[in-house]
Amino acid sequence: MFWVPADARWESLRNQAKQPDIGQLIDRALVAIENENPTLRGKLDKRFGAAQLEPGRMGELVDLISTIGFGEGKKSGDVLGEVYEYFLGQFASAEGKKGGQFYTPAHVVKTLVAVLAPHKGRVYDPCCGSGGMFVQSERFVESHGGRRDDISIYGQESNPTTWRLAAMNLAIRGFAADLGQEPADTFARDQHPDQKFDYILANPPFNISDWGGEKYDSDPRWTFGRPPAGNANYAWLQHMLWKLRPGGEAGVVLANGSMSSNTSGEGQIREAMVRGDVVEVMVALPGQLFLNTGIPVCLWFLTNDKTQRGRNRCGETLFIDARQMGAMVSRVERVLTDEDIAKVADTVHSWRGDDEVENPYEDVSGFCYSAKFEEIEKNSFVLTPGRYVGAADLEEDDEPFDQKMKRLTARLKRQQEEGTRLDQKITENLRRVGYEF
Repeated sequence: MFWVPADARWESLRNQAKQPDIGQLIDRALVAIENENPTLRGKLDKRFGAAQLEPGRMGELVDLISTIGFGEGKKSGDVLGEVYEYFLGQFASAEGKKGGQFYTPAHVVKTLVAVLAPHKGRVYDPCCGSGGMFVQSERFVESHGGRRDDISIYGQESNPTTWRLAAMNLAIRGFAADLGQEPADTFARDQHPDQKFDYILANPPFNISDWGGEKYDSDPRWTFGRPPAGNANYAWLQHMLWKLRPGGEAGVVLANGSMSSNTSGEGQIREAMVRGDVVEVMVALPGQLFLNTGIPVCLWFLTNDKTQRGRNRCGETLFIDARQMGAMVSRVERVLTDEDIAKVADTVHSWRGDDEVENPYEDVSGFCYSAKFEEIEKNSFVLTPGRYVGAADLEEDDEPFDQKMKRLTARLKRQQEEGTRLDQKITENLRRVGYEF
């Protein structure tokens, strides 16, 4: 339960907005909120009193914010959460690559959540950013008739500013979460060392080379092989597998190169993971989904037991090629629509047979394919969906070949004649204005 003491509430601050020490009053209010809410202790930014603003400007800001009303039928926490999420997205857009550490596009998170379908249990994100994975997980539970306390939230984040953002993002929505005692490197100082989780959702930084891999030579997490010191992709995957409880599932966003790279032993680790039957689903996504990177991305879905949800899929992996999905909302940004997300998620659920959808699974040329281990082995353990799903079926064409050729050559003749006519027209117009060639 998130509690704000009376003297720290907005009405009290609004009534004192014209006081010259309003900045200090805001700082004291934040201290009072931290004292009442242990999960926020040490996480709120209490520097309003030291802000270098013109006299009265802080009070004007308080008055301006006070004009924002809450719509009828909506909880204030919901509105605050939506505003918070909006500004996080705008910040990521404005900051480009720098802003990416704070924000994973909501439609990508919704895809992960829709596939994992976390109805209840422990949810974990080892690189939680501003907490978007948790927000979407809670929304999923509520939309399916569950309660917020059906899932428990655990996270970790190394960036101190982002760690605080996550705590505030969750607190204003009334979510209880354990983000660890401090911001910390997940590989070096696991904040939940004795915990195993039902669901893991993560968007780790892609291809990071300065993760300190040389320090973890004999780490027990490297069940499938020691990840290279120059790239943390397979360290993240193995850390998450290590943190799963029996039957748990993980959904991870990674760069496309992770599906096929053979650099520094990554191919051998990937092969060991396939042989260990922990790779459940691979999804190739379209480009331009992330504002902070142009690198194409994919989704890995991992599990340590393919018999736990639905039919027995041991020795099989589902491949989905979603590269043609999404709609451009600007010149540089593509968004997965709700229909796109539902198509991907429904395909996975029908393949699992987990009762989330009723339709039976079928391979669809150009989109999805359920591959046996032997097929993946023949493809040298490369996990790129395009290798397996094949080309999309073309629409049936029952027009006789001879008839089609006569029709097409007649069209070509008309187009050539029209081209000749236009060339003559252009030449004539140039001649009239004194230019000939």
